[in-house]
Amino acid sequence: MLTAFLALIKRDIHLGYAQGGAAGLVIAFYAVTVTLFPFAVGPDAESLAPIAGGVLWIAALLSALLSLDRLFQADFEDGALEALTSGPLPLGLMALAKAIAHWLSMLLPLIVLSPLFAQLLHLDGKATWVLVFALLCGTPALSLIGAAASALTVAMRRGGALVALLVLPLYIPTLIFGVGAVEAVSGAGSVSANLSLLAGVSLIFAVMGPLAAAGALKLALE
Repeated sequence: MLTAFLALIKRDIHLGYAQGGAAGLVIAFYAVTVTLFPFAVGPDAESLAPIAGGVLWIAALLSALLSLDRLFQADFEDGALEALTSGPLPLGLMALAKAIAHWLSMLLPLIVLSPLFAQLLHLDGKATWVLVFALLCGTPALSLIGAAASALTVAMRRGGALVALLVLPLYIPTLIFGVGAVEAVSGAGSVSANLSLLAGVSLIFAVMGPLAAAGALKLALE
């Protein structure tokens, strides 16, 4: 079962880069979104630094949305999803593996790039590292919530808009705690408390997300 779990993660990561360039599109969207802000509000540090944490979190959140509708749909359309359900993995573990692969291929590169874009927005060094830790703690929740929403719309054509409507309200706590952790560096709150809450949200959806996705997939395949 562990071998099948790891093989599914490896397969989805490979498809994320090889099939239609979804991972490259997510990274490019993140880069373009962040770099537009200096043109909109001005390049000076006084304008950019106070909003840098929010800008980077919103860019990561919107980037995550780009590929969620294809998380299960491509496999559903070509019949691979039915083949996967007949394998050794329960539906819940299969959904968890796909969420992990989505995070590793789509969101982890954004976290790696975030210090570079933080400098573009004049975020100071300590706040930059808090941002990185906050993204590491909070972005798994984005993939886990997205997996459940994607499973709910797997049988619908053009379900991307519905996925966005389903996940955006659930993303709000992660966004609040993530931005709060960065702003807490300047004394407006507790960094550790916000990071703990982010990790807690991710852990909660590590259980709830795959279970919800499994139930939705079971209904879609019946």
